[in-house]
Amino acid sequence: MSSERKEILKHAKRILIKIGSGVLTGENGLDLAIIENIVDEIAAFTKQGYQFVVVSSGAIASGRHRMGFKHKLQSLPEKQAAAAIGQGRLMRVYSNSFGKHELIVAQMLLTMSDLTERTRFLNTRNTLNMLLEWGVIPIINENDTVAVEEIKFGDNDNLASMMANIMEANILINLTNTDGLYDGNPKDKKKSKLIPLVKDITDDIEKAASSVADPVGMGGMKSKVIAARKVTAFGIPFIIVPGKKKGILHEVFSGENVGTLFLPMEEHLKSKKHWIAFTLRSRGKLYIDDGARSAITQQGKSLLPGGVLAVEGDFSVGDPVTCLDASGQVFAKGLVNYSSRDIDRIKGLKTAKIKQVLGSHPYDEIIHRDNMAVSKDNGK
Repeated sequence: MSSERKEILKHAKRILIKIGSGVLTGENGLDLAIIENIVDEIAAFTKQGYQFVVVSSGAIASGRHRMGFKHKLQSLPEKQAAAAIGQGRLMRVYSNSFGKHELIVAQMLLTMSDLTERTRFLNTRNTLNMLLEWGVIPIINENDTVAVEEIKFGDNDNLASMMANIMEANILINLTNTDGLYDGNPKDKKKSKLIPLVKDITDDIEKAASSVADPVGMGGMKSKVIAARKVTAFGIPFIIVPGKKKGILHEVFSGENVGTLFLPMEEHLKSKKHWIAFTLRSRGKLYIDDGARSAITQQGKSLLPGGVLAVEGDFSVGDPVTCLDASGQVFAKGLVNYSSRDIDRIKGLKTAKIKQVLGSHPYDEIIHRDNMAVSKDNGK
């Protein structure tokens, strides 16, 4: 047991597990034996006082198999229809498997809009907390049957990274069909080596991640590394392990050097700023001068009108907007107090001029510091 793993696992009692389609499915649709193995392990740890939330793929793959389709589904309507067929069976399998251990499961189907609207985000958190308080195992998936491209998570790695923030998980365990992150193509075992520990997600780490998706999945190793960046930014460790390996959770909680462990950032974002940085989709851009950039990144200041050079996009009050410096480098994202139209009128001006130009002066700040997330390399 490494010192890093020992310290992390000592405090890990609220666990988020993401199970990929490549783990859950086989040639005959859902792999019932694999699901039974995973459920047996979760149940054993639940009875020891651990709390689990499961983000599960598999609905589309299950529906595709149920319909007897051999080809990969391409269009959104095809995938939504397959999910509608497969989701019920997926939940029935989970319910029966956990039921053998006298554990109850709950289904939660989400779209991006459930997490980008702050009230619904908090309602989701409250529901999760109540289910965990009742000793129920929440099973979460994207609501594929109704989601359109604008409100899709993209893949369940991304969904899991957001849920880790919502439930304030102690660790996110990503069960996949590989042994972990390799420094090259994992199919070339002679040249590639498993990376057991990642202390910082550098450009080299991202390059090592393959973007090739599993035939039955939506993402790939690249999406898992992106998810790891989001999760560790909230101070949560993230581990990728082989989900088909029997007893894998016991190995993880025993501290064995299995898979790839991503350590959490020492200076991490608080929940609201993590939500702004990684859940909300930017509606526009603000180009900021060097003086304002320095005040924000080095002194923890808010963004005032005088620091804005240019406005891009059409957005309203309260929308998330990306902040870029004069060279086009992104360094922050925040919720604006003024619309794009009004910011364009008051950019470059002192706050005392706001009322003169707009006829009212509701705020001094374009973005208040409390509603702004600054990238790691530029401070918090």
